[in-house]
Amino acid sequence: MSNISQDYIEEYIKNTIKPSEGLLKDMENYARLKRIPIIQPEVARMLEVLIKGCKCKRVLEVGTAIGYSAVIMARAAGEGGKVVTLEMNSAMEARAREYIRSANLEDRIEIIRGDARELLKNMDCSFDMVFIDGGKGHYREMVDLCLDLVRPGGLILCDNVLFRGMVASDRLVKRRKITIVKRMRDFLDYICSHPRLDTAIIPIGDGLSVSYRKEETQI
Repeated sequence: MSNISQDYIEEYIKNTIKPSEGLLKDMENYARLKRIPIIQPEVARMLEVLIKGCKCKRVLEVGTAIGYSAVIMARAAGEGGKVVTLEMNSAMEARAREYIRSANLEDRIEIIRGDARELLKNMDCSFDMVFIDGGKGHYREMVDLCLDLVRPGGLILCDNVLFRGMVASDRLVKRRKITIVKRMRDFLDYICSHPRLDTAIIPIGDGLSVSYRKEETQI
């Protein structure tokens, strides 16, 4: 369990979600075997609902890993949708490409390899949603770089923002995690008070922040 809510609540929520089948199940098993972090079922469902409900067609992802969340988001975006996902690890990129090919989503998912902090500086596209799931210590910088890439009225989501409950409670903080916990707390303070964003922090998975980029007339 993640330490961010009561165990029985987490278990109940997980049990409301239909287990994955086919390719997604294979990806989950591979991630578990190799100890590769992927989004939890509750977060996956939230992404699907937001993409469908907000009719997001262009999605930017920071942190591809094996392509699990990219596949989920591309399927949710549907025909005409596009996910651009950034990954700096070549082995992860290669594995993700295999899964994306198996999902027949090569025309809807574009992987760009490199350091997201550099790649984002040179992007001039517009996206309906940004999903940040990269290096936790760089979230503030990532949001700053993505802010003008998401359209007014669009969404920026960040995963793992409660970091196993440590962000919310000092008694859970492990000594070797003090720096990242401090950075995440500073990050949450930053986006919750940002003049161009309205932000909610949702205690699902390992914590998810959902920020709405205000229309220019609202700022």
